Amino acid sequence: MASAWWPCLILALLSSLAASGFPRSPFRLLGKRSLPEGVANGIEVYSTKINSKVTSRFAHNVVTTRVVNHADTAKEVSFDVELPKTAFITNFTLTIDGVIYPGNVKEKEVAKKQYEKAVSQGKTAGLVKASGRKLEKFTVSVNVAAGSKVTFELTYEELLKRHKGKYEMYLKVQPKQLVKHFEIEVDIFEPQGISMLDAEASFITNDLLGSALTKSFSGKKGHVSFKPSLDQQRSCPTCTDSLLNGDFTITYDVNRESPGNVQIVNGYFVHFFAPQGLPVVPKNVAFVIDISGSMAGRKLEQTKEALLRILEDMKKEDYLNFILFSGDVSTWKEHLVQATPENLQEARTFVKSMEDKGMTNINDGLLRGISMLNKAREEHRVPERSTSIVIMLTDGDANVGESRPEKIQENVRNAIGGKFPLYNLGFGNNLNYNFLENMALENHGYARRIYEDSDADLQLQGFYEEVANPLLTGVEVEYPENAILDLTQNTYQHFYDGSEIVVAGRLVDEDMNSFKADVKGHGATNDLTFTEEVDMKEMEKALQERDYIFGNYIERLWAYLTIEQLLEKRKNAHGEEKENLTARALDLSLKYHFVTPLTSMVVTKPEDNEDERAIADKPGEDAEATPVSPAMSYLTSYQPPQNPYYYVDGDPHFIIQVPEKDDALCFNIDEAPGTVLRLIQDPVTGLTVNGQIIGDKRGSPDSKTKKTYFGKLGIANAQMDFQVEVTTEKVTLWNRAVQSTFSWLDTVTVMQDGLSMMINRKNMVVSFGDGVTFVVVLHQVWKKHPVHRDFLGFYVVDSHRMSAQTHGLLGQFFQPFDFKVSDIRPGSDPTKPDATLLVKNHQLIVTRGSQKDYRKDASIGTKVVCWFVHNNGEGLIDGVHTDYIVPNLF
Repeated sequence: MASAWWPCLILALLSSLAASGFPRSPFRLLGKRSLPEGVANGIEVYSTKINSKVTSRFAHNVVTTRVVNHADTAKEVSFDVELPKTAFITNFTLTIDGVIYPGNVKEKEVAKKQYEKAVSQGKTAGLVKASGRKLEKFTVSVNVAAGSKVTFELTYEELLKRHKGKYEMYLKVQPKQLVKHFEIEVDIFEPQGISMLDAEASFITNDLLGSALTKSFSGKKGHVSFKPSLDQQRSCPTCTDSLLNGDFTITYDVNRESPGNVQIVNGYFVHFFAPQGLPVVPKNVAFVIDISGSMAGRKLEQTKEALLRILEDMKKEDYLNFILFSGDVSTWKEHLVQATPENLQEARTFVKSMEDKGMTNINDGLLRGISMLNKAREEHRVPERSTSIVIMLTDGDANVGESRPEKIQENVRNAIGGKFPLYNLGFGNNLNYNFLENMALENHGYARRIYEDSDADLQLQGFYEEVANPLLTGVEVEYPENAILDLTQNTYQHFYDGSEIVVAGRLVDEDMNSFKADVKGHGATNDLTFTEEVDMKEMEKALQERDYIFGNYIERLWAYLTIEQLLEKRKNAHGEEKENLTARALDLSLKYHFVTPLTSMVVTKPEDNEDERAIADKPGEDAEATPVSPAMSYLTSYQPPQNPYYYVDGDPHFIIQVPEKDDALCFNIDEAPGTVLRLIQDPVTGLTVNGQIIGDKRGSPDSKTKKTYFGKLGIANAQMDFQVEVTTEKVTLWNRAVQSTFSWLDTVTVMQDGLSMMINRKNMVVSFGDGVTFVVVLHQVWKKHPVHRDFLGFYVVDSHRMSAQTHGLLGQFFQPFDFKVSDIRPGSDPTKPDATLLVKNHQLIVTRGSQKDYRKDASIGTKVVCWFVHNNGEGLIDGVHTDYIVPNLF
């Protein structure tokens, strides 16, 4: 099947924007004017519409946002869209007070000089890069005059791939504020007829979703509409911030009365092929697994869990073996063995006993697995009608034995000899993904990145499920001789259950009367040929009825698929062949207006200088996407700070460690999700820290109440014109109106005068020169957990460097204070004694308990014993906890 080609996108904003002093937060700008609901600090986003038309799996998506500046000064507004990595942007326009500024797709080299010139002059640069696993982000900003209206319109297209029996369409919803007219409209037209259609949102309960969502399908048409009212958008009944933040996913499949379907429009055709009900071809699998030292701990444990689940799915007709590589290579068995119950039980014991050690010898590990498959076939150890597969998992680069990537590729290519596919799984980011992808592609497989996350084992298992059920091998799609031009890939080593083969091309004669397609393949028991015949007159009649739907969609689908496949071939080509592939892909990208790795979209913007433009690029999977800013340098070092004395983590547990007493006090704050609390405010240094509460998805079965945590933090320094918003998904920094966005997967340090910010996976450290240091810890849970969700912990280091006027739920304790514990006695829980606490002239009943310090280890934590103050810290904190509620993060 075609590779999952997921490049990322970079957008550079090369404009000298008017210095407004406002942070670049999409549609959230600081201001003081009081305006009606739906207006955020003078800027009103009064309409956001996502309109999608899907015709025979080819999706045409238009995202339109309309904004008006009610303020009496010019303000900068940003437009953010997250789109699938498999999509190509095809158009972008800015419309300001009726004047349209269109985007033009140009060869990348043409735009490059403009980019370099602007950066050398120190002009601002925005950031767009991979956003999570399936998405990438497009951003553009513009200065909007007082009283002006601006419309942003982005168009992108993609071919929806069939995955585990259905087509999936992801729309990222993140308006950042309440929007008067927010809607998603999706129309689907499938000539084969729609068999199922569903839609769900990750950010809203089914009760609320039900009244805002409509979905229906009948015959060939399907429709999905999502139109939440202002009240349905609120994160809580009285909140002014939006809960629309997450994935909106549409899934559907089509009727399959016959295995294939051919559609022809205006001289172009597309052929979909996905037979059902065939017996599964037995498979011979060599699992080549990296057990080097870098796999130690969680990665190896998750790999074991995934392999144990995979063993549960092995069929008794299958054959398998495990090849483990570190500095050397070892195997479970000398040769492949059948997946009998006895062998599978022995395999489970072997997997559980796997231990990490040594270096990384990818070359010898792969060659041993390939040799084993070849020998099994030669010695007739496996069924004649079976198929072989190599699945290799590694988390790093080769560093012992043959370590040159190009030589390893050559060795593997020669050993496989085109006989079976190689699938490479790259665990994490510390590896040469391009090498893994290129090696897999030239051996008829593909590469997949496994993200270091709590669900890594499910990602591994999910990949295996895609290739677990081959229905056909050696698939060839044939068309009438001399009747077809410019055919996309039409031979595949495997057809897997739940997927789909798509072939497109151009007809030599548009006036031909009939069209025939044959698909040949080897099944589990015999060779098969599927024939699809098309009566051109009948099809023409059907298309006339639906002409308004079709247009030139098949031609664009053909161009999309051709470019995608040319770019894949280009990765392993050299010399003249590579030049020819590049020229063909570039020509099609320019002709059909696609932003690909060979092109850029240039948008002339209405700024002071006519030469200033926004440039959208689409580089490859391994490309670095870093904002260019003369005030910052980016490093990759991280040193953990000393132990904090004050922090808030968990549900939310506030812990006040008092070094003078060698003891700690703690309390909880019980407030509704969406509430923002002031944690720290220092009028002297200008530092403030606020946190927004989130709740569990629903109450735990064994708990009467929902747990709450901090899901967002806002750290600001007014004197430095600095803000950082930390969420469980990303970290966004605004520094003198320049925005940078980072993933928690990044390892990066941002440094400038008086500030350093370091992200190292699940830890983030913000230090203010010789002053205070804050540490933020990301807690991640399994994404499909029925109850819990990701949350943040916040820790303070060197708090004595803040002023004596510092206040807030944490800040009020930064200066020394005294307390006395007496009359320790048994409590209602025998393991937790009660006591009397004298503090701030209050006498309180407290309970001995413990909390966790998660700074060093976000999974396990270090136990911290404390005296727990009941009733939201009443008597310990100044005033009552509701005094610390503020309207928003900044």
